[in-house]
Amino acid sequence: MTQGDVDRSGGGTTGNPRVDPLGTAPRLGHASCELIVDGRDMDAGRAHRYLLTMWEGGGNVPPELGVARRLIERGHEVHVLADPTIGAAAEAIGASFSSWRRAPHHTSLNPSEDLIKDWETRNPLVMMRRARDRFIAGPAAAFASDTAHVVDRFRPEVVVPDAFLFGSIMAAQAAKLPTALLVPNIWLLPTSGSPSIGPGFAPATTVLGRSRDAAMLAVVNRVLGAGLPAINAARGDLGLSPLSSFYDQALDADRILVLSSPTFDYASTSVPSNVRYVGPILDDPDWVGLWEAPWPADDRRPLVLVGFSSTYQNQGPVLRRVIEALTALPVRAVVTVGQMLDAREVTASANVTVVAAASHTQILAEADLVVTHCGHGTVMKSLAAGVPMVCMPMGRDQNDTAARLVHHGVGVRLPPRASVPRISRAVRTVLDRQSFRANAQRMATAISNGDGTADLIVELEAVAGLDVTHGTFDAGR
Repeated sequence: MTQGDVDRSGGGTTGNPRVDPLGTAPRLGHASCELIVDGRDMDAGRAHRYLLTMWEGGGNVPPELGVARRLIERGHEVHVLADPTIGAAAEAIGASFSSWRRAPHHTSLNPSEDLIKDWETRNPLVMMRRARDRFIAGPAAAFASDTAHVVDRFRPEVVVPDAFLFGSIMAAQAAKLPTALLVPNIWLLPTSGSPSIGPGFAPATTVLGRSRDAAMLAVVNRVLGAGLPAINAARGDLGLSPLSSFYDQALDADRILVLSSPTFDYASTSVPSNVRYVGPILDDPDWVGLWEAPWPADDRRPLVLVGFSSTYQNQGPVLRRVIEALTALPVRAVVTVGQMLDAREVTASANVTVVAAASHTQILAEADLVVTHCGHGTVMKSLAAGVPMVCMPMGRDQNDTAARLVHHGVGVRLPPRASVPRISRAVRTVLDRQSFRANAQRMATAISNGDGTADLIVELEAVAGLDVTHGTFDAGR
């Protein structure tokens, strides 16, 4: 498959995305940005040019493209620089698109192209080292070079990178452009009073727990800090001064926008002053469709949604055990296997239907329980619908998201190797105890009300220097 023949659905080609339309793009400076958007003249100073840089990480794609879509709907111009696998979806929302060239990227969704291959290890420190060397720090110079190339041609007024794309951040800084980072999950950088990422620790409440957190933080700092020489070498190539901390490459951004609920994320009380929680983006991926239940409309058995990662984590064996557990229970269940598994790899039963993809938003409107790997997107959609969970985290940020889920009493946590009887007991427990549902519904209210959140577009327009008169914005927050 060539870079122009990108298929996110797993069922054929989607056509050739405009890989590099930048040669014909109008060049706008900061003083004048008059555009024609959907046939309307945008007032000078109202429409801005945003460059979003992304990577093919599965769950990060729908919310980050959701940010781009909201900017476009507001009347702004957006260019997406990302893996070729994202091109068709980016153009479908009205963005222009170009792909990474020097930087590592996916040309397909085949697991062999995965940069980190986290399913090969259960050790979170090994995964951190891989992420550091293969994605965040090791190829930072390549990501910076590709970003600088697009900055030169698209002439954005704001660069909006995924927070892990350190090379994009430094390229924007070298071009003296403002940056607004996107964090499409919970807050992952070290903060005072919260446990370090990785193992999924609960907040410490004792001296022993605080000692545990301090020891773990020291280990994480050593692991990630080993990437600082590569970061500083890439910065030196751009004429930027060296940093004294690995984390400063992200923390020095003008804004860091966390696409999560501050009520859910207990780290939200101690984040830096340039961080804003803007609430979750709940858009379904572009490759899902509507779902039609195979059961009679008057079937009152509890409905269980099963959804694991949209990228490969060797989730097949876990799904088979979940299906076996649900088959023996008086429930209805729909299992969505996503793009990385063939639905034929798992066996349906009389009360468990298996589909390649379906709208989780649609199913959650009727669901009583979700069984999930605890990816941030699935968790936020479930909580927004007031649905409790049984979570079986398999790596990445999932352990830490699961810790928050348990902390708020909206579900239970199992290891991914849990037996069929243990899965069955957990499902019955969450369905039978009304406290789980009540807590999930309280979280749904907080998400719906936007408790503790800033306005996403107001923040992005403020970073662009827009004189915001249509919303409330306090630069001192």
